[in-house]
Amino acid sequence: MAMEIIYTQIALKEKRKELKDKSLQVGFVPTMGALHAGHLQLLKEARKENDAVICSIFVNPIQFNNPTDLEHYPRHPEQDIALIASYCDVLFMPSAEEMYPNPPQETYHFGKLESVMEGYHRPGHFNGVATVVKRFFDVIDPDIAYFGEKDFQQLVIIRKLVEDYNLRVKIQSINTVREDDGLAMSSRNKLLSAQAREVAPFIYQMLQQAKNLKKEKNPLEIKAWLEEKFNKNDFFTLEYAQLVNAQTLEEVNAYNQAENIVACVALWLDNVRLIDNITIK
Repeated sequence: MAMEIIYTQIALKEKRKELKDKSLQVGFVPTMGALHAGHLQLLKEARKENDAVICSIFVNPIQFNNPTDLEHYPRHPEQDIALIASYCDVLFMPSAEEMYPNPPQETYHFGKLESVMEGYHRPGHFNGVATVVKRFFDVIDPDIAYFGEKDFQQLVIIRKLVEDYNLRVKIQSINTVREDDGLAMSSRNKLLSAQAREVAPFIYQMLQQAKNLKKEKNPLEIKAWLEEKFNKNDFFTLEYAQLVNAQTLEEVNAYNQAENIVACVALWLDNVRLIDNITIK
């Protein structure tokens, strides 16, 4: 079946009804375009586990708290369409006017989950994410939706959204896909200069070393170690390095405080903001 491209919510609802009438299980992969192998991994999983796959490409303006960041976000629609055509049954490519015919009024509250890390440094970001994801879920009514673990805090918040609103969708997470040199795949990597791209793998190298320090340093010492490593590297401007409870995102200072602990970092490199994480415990 050739991939069908749909631009309106009404047409998408009609298509979804058609799939429901055939009792097909639907997997959904939301993206902001500038697609790479990480997105393909999400689509491959969706293809494996579902009868039909819907993908969206939408650069969501209300999750950008920095207008320059929105303006510079990479957009390659023709390349994206060619890349995913064989993995996808339906591609939803709405305009901002289609998704937001009126200024969005929704307000979502995720408590401490949204007040730390990305939420602290990007006010309003997760309300924008939740708004668009909930709207997608309402229109598409997917059985399973797929999210990458690179955006770890986003994944935790989407799970909370599903729980809070008793949505029937199952959230499936996929491991971070990395370049051969360890850099987490991201649409923003395309914005890096050649020199910055060469030094970018330093991020994951430090996270791996941090994980290996678990036996000799406590979480607060590892946090301080990460901060020192990035602050000493002139290429990077560190925004945060935190070791958090994987469920609550609260910072931990001892390993017995959480069953699962994740080290998360956000940094600027060559005027491009990059995030990454690694499971410490």
